[in-house]
Amino acid sequence: MSAADLHVPVLLDTCMELLAPALGEPSILIDATLGIGGHTEAALTRFPNVRVVGIDRDPEAIRLASERLAPFGDRFTAEHAEYDAIGEIAAKHGAPMGILMDLGVSSLQLDDASRGFAYAQDAPLDMRMDTSKGQTAQDLISNSTHGELARIISVYGEERFAGKIASKIVNHPDRHSMTTSQLADLVKDAIPAAARRTGGNPAKRTFQALRIAVNDEMTILERAIPAALDSLAEGGRLVVESYHSLEDRIVKRAMQDASTSNTPIGVPVDLDKPPFTLITHKAIQADAAEIARNPRSASVRVRACEKLSEGRRS
Repeated sequence: MSAADLHVPVLLDTCMELLAPALGEPSILIDATLGIGGHTEAALTRFPNVRVVGIDRDPEAIRLASERLAPFGDRFTAEHAEYDAIGEIAAKHGAPMGILMDLGVSSLQLDDASRGFAYAQDAPLDMRMDTSKGQTAQDLISNSTHGELARIISVYGEERFAGKIASKIVNHPDRHSMTTSQLADLVKDAIPAAARRTGGNPAKRTFQALRIAVNDEMTILERAIPAALDSLAEGGRLVVESYHSLEDRIVKRAMQDASTSNTPIGVPVDLDKPPFTLITHKAIQADAAEIARNPRSASVRVRACEKLSEGRRS
């Protein structure tokens, strides 16, 4: 199966439209979450003067995307890194006019049962985006205390039954060799039947929490957004797709802070005009047609901002 067959980019046209005003001239776009290259392929096709630098921590994603994008020759360059290294990568390749971030787990990772991200398919509990290093979800479950697990599941999964789930985990006879199906069944047993009737698979929040913890996603995102804003060229745009409230809050706060004046209220002249302006004053969400085509778009929130030139700030 080809990379194109494996992945349907979420809100592809919306992202391209938000980036388009910044990419009319020869310029650089950084796809900070390359995945299998769907967004990058669209950008290279629609913007013939653009070169794309794609960042991903997953070596398999780099391989598949590079195969998919080979027809574009040297207009595409891949960087194997976590995307909070965007500042160093921008310094290496040149200040970008566009940066795109499609956060969370990729279709490649979800659809490959052996990676351990999916609760619907039995596999070892891995969940690492970069399988070459770091602790697995099994390591995390084996080595964490009840309190640590409960905190992870509560904070990163926003799961109100986190304490019960953590108790089930630490007392499970196969705690040190648990599979995805065992964990999914355990979570189901820990959540009251009445609470399981809505909200999809009851294991979703726990799997999300463990994945975020294993990959240190929130810490990396908190470093990556300011680095991306600093890296943009004047007139450049940052477009971010988030899939849960924890991500969206970080993105929203960073963009609002960068586009808000520090001039005290009541001062008639704006003495400190902000360096950015919001392109999206509220998050863009997928409509019913998009969700029907691609169910993974149901939770997406898209936000964008633009770095102002000195002339526009004066």
